[in-house]
Amino acid sequence: MNGLDKLLKPKSIAVIGASDNPQRAGNVVIRNLLSGRFHGPIMPVTPKYDAVAGVLAYPTIQSLPRTPDLAVVCTNAHRNVAIIEELGKKGVKVAVVLAAGMNSLPSYSTTKPNAGEAEVIESEESRMFAMAQRYGMRIVGPNSMGLILPWLNLNASFSPISANKGNIAFISQSAAVCTTILDWAKNKKIGFSTFLSLGDACDINFAELLDTLCRDSKTEAILLYVDSVKDARRFMSAARAAARNRRILVVKSGRTQAGSMAAQIHTGGDAGLDAVYDAAIRRSGMLRVHNTHELFAAVETLAHSVPLRGERLAILTNGGGPAIMAVDALSDRGGKLASLSEDTINQLSDILPSCWSHSNPIDIIGDADITRYEKAVRILLDSDDFDALLIMHSPSAIADGNETAKRLVHLLQSHPRTRKFNILTNWAGENEAISARQVFADAGYPAYRTPESAISAFMHLVEYRRNQKQLIETPVSFGETKSSPKLVNTMIKELLAQNIYQMETHDVRPLLESYGFNTLPTWIANDPAEAAHIAEQIGYPVAVKLRSPDIRHKSEIHGVMLHLRDAAEVANGAQAILDRVSLNYPSARIDGLLVQQMANRAGAQELRIAVHHDAIFGPVILLGEDAVEWDIHKDAAVAIPPLNTALARYMVINAIKTGKIRQRRQPEQLDIPALCQLLVQISQLIIDCPEIAALDIHPLLVSGNELTVIDASMELKPFNGDKQARLAIRPYPKEHEQSVSLKDGRSILLRPILPEDEPKHAEFVSKVSVDDLYRRFFSDVGEFNHEALANFTQIDYDREMAFVATTNLVNEDGSEEEVIIGVTRALSDPYNEEAEFAILVRSDLKGLGLGRILMEKIIDYCHKRGLQRLTGMTMPSNRGMIMLAQKVGFHVDIQMADGIVEMLLLLQPSDNS
Repeated sequence: MNGLDKLLKPKSIAVIGASDNPQRAGNVVIRNLLSGRFHGPIMPVTPKYDAVAGVLAYPTIQSLPRTPDLAVVCTNAHRNVAIIEELGKKGVKVAVVLAAGMNSLPSYSTTKPNAGEAEVIESEESRMFAMAQRYGMRIVGPNSMGLILPWLNLNASFSPISANKGNIAFISQSAAVCTTILDWAKNKKIGFSTFLSLGDACDINFAELLDTLCRDSKTEAILLYVDSVKDARRFMSAARAAARNRRILVVKSGRTQAGSMAAQIHTGGDAGLDAVYDAAIRRSGMLRVHNTHELFAAVETLAHSVPLRGERLAILTNGGGPAIMAVDALSDRGGKLASLSEDTINQLSDILPSCWSHSNPIDIIGDADITRYEKAVRILLDSDDFDALLIMHSPSAIADGNETAKRLVHLLQSHPRTRKFNILTNWAGENEAISARQVFADAGYPAYRTPESAISAFMHLVEYRRNQKQLIETPVSFGETKSSPKLVNTMIKELLAQNIYQMETHDVRPLLESYGFNTLPTWIANDPAEAAHIAEQIGYPVAVKLRSPDIRHKSEIHGVMLHLRDAAEVANGAQAILDRVSLNYPSARIDGLLVQQMANRAGAQELRIAVHHDAIFGPVILLGEDAVEWDIHKDAAVAIPPLNTALARYMVINAIKTGKIRQRRQPEQLDIPALCQLLVQISQLIIDCPEIAALDIHPLLVSGNELTVIDASMELKPFNGDKQARLAIRPYPKEHEQSVSLKDGRSILLRPILPEDEPKHAEFVSKVSVDDLYRRFFSDVGEFNHEALANFTQIDYDREMAFVATTNLVNEDGSEEEVIIGVTRALSDPYNEEAEFAILVRSDLKGLGLGRILMEKIIDYCHKRGLQRLTGMTMPSNRGMIMLAQKVGFHVDIQMADGIVEMLLLLQPSDNS
């Protein structure tokens, strides 16, 4: 994978800047490599010493006897550009650069500027990256601590602590966090499959590593420590793909504005809104943890837990107080306490004192001995009342903590149903409890020091499970939305041609109405007298508002007068607005006054919806309560377009749960489906109109299913680029829709698949014969469940494409229904070089030319995407597919011994073809 194999599976290593000085990084790296007992050649490079740590050294890179797979560069930052050039000439394909500060180290351009031009100043980091690109070399860092690959006995880092073998991959931008995690994990006997410090990530980044590690057999979970992300589209695509195969947790620094700026300085990335990162992490199916305390709990949970089957938690304790603290923590995080069945309560009553709690938490009383613990745990394991069990122990003279832990471990390991549940433990205390917690850790059961830590760890699993479920929720289709993108684009071009960039309610209204928004009728008055005349015509009460392109916030000069009830109040209010403008902003342009009839606010809720351009993730949608002081860092829920109804609903529910929208006593006043539809319309408006740099609807009046825009402002900017490229997630590519005809004259529509297609796709599969399904999937697939269907229909258009062939069937009642009759799909590698295709046609519609239509459609798409190769695999018995592939130019390799047929089509010449 473009050099990553040399990084993650190196067979030889050179250390550039190796040293015999124990205070130098070049010495620490050599000693770590030797102590780790790496099996391949280790080649120190230094002109100062004949040998380093007893290993023969080489004076220059060119004098190396062979080209190393991996080079660790331990030299001073100002030397690294030249060193990367030497490594490139030697043929080295990947280098880890340890030096810090290269992104802030200026380096003047070597090209002489033309007359009148300023001399270009580049950073040493950008020059180093450009040099690496020239030789096709990949870079980790700069400012990296190095990497540790325990399964290869490789420690190519300057960490003072090594890593044990395990199943967690840890990728971090912070070297300090790396060493902290290693020290803690060593104590807990937690191991890693890969431990990599990215540093400033000028080249190799989170996205590429996620793509690689999610296929690594040694990696079961991935933990990321993120300061900043540079390529949002690539990061989200990789994260969405990886999260389907591996559990991924993210620690994102810079939660506050000050912290965000510190993170920007640390790695040189842009400072995006923390709430947007939060939305991106959830949208990708990952889970975010917020601090070091949660980070440690998360690592321990990942190391020992099995996938959570449900959210019901049972708590067994010998102390009521700690259990209550656990319940409080569970309630605060939105967790669910399991309910005990009558049968379980009766069984527990037979072995526990009469004063036991008779409910969950199961308090077996402070005088509980080891036998009582064992009997209670056995009864619980035999039940189906819970999904996870937290076993708690407070220091006791009767039940020795260490011995109790050993006996319970034996019970858990021998009980046949233990693997059905998540088992967590909390042995409270320090001196005596440490060894007991280690007993559980050694046996593979997470052990926590406090009740809150145990609950935090459990809720990591719960929240991760919720994110995964929401990721595959089937959206509801509400049919065609009212939108006129061509009309709106024409209006925007006319406004930009007139140099109009800031728009207020009256100007924004026709654009919003073109997308189906309800707006409040608005009239323009040139002076107070005309405002009073308009008010007489439309009826009272009315509102009068200032219209000025130079005053962004009307509240600055009290530029809004509400509830005016007669002509005199209107005239006086309008004049007062103009007087305040004259006094405070005498040079401001005034484009008249806006007059609106007052909306009926009785029982209605006022919300605020805005579109903000994030420095990392591009356009995002914000939702919250309407307020004069609106801090987007605190007061808004965030969603990343494109939205469908499921994603919009998730945004609204999240806004309610986090208090961004207050839930009223009469919840029917907030019509969630209606609000979701409006959010989807806003998402579509953003996608269709890249010139909209910002949009602020304040307030949106919500009364039942009536949503009315009272006030709105919009900012426009000229846009000439790819309107989809600015989005963090590629939206539905409507441009690929195509109408074609079958041999029988029937008209069909070829279009990209939609998440809303899940029911249609299920119905389509039911019309495909068992034999045809077997040829397509190489196995008896049976009936696809929701998760499988979601994977087919909820695709990432940036890496995958599925075209469905649809036609309309007339039902008995005369209504028309769109049905899917064929599907073709292609899944590309992360580098957009090769894709694998598949085609499936309804079994009763063969012989109409649909297979060839679908084949040509996917070939044309892959060719336009710039892919080099299209591959496929089928069975020798699938003669129809084999003949079709040959007709359209595939090279077909029939391997009868293996029972497979491989198909290859070269779409365009490759560099080595």
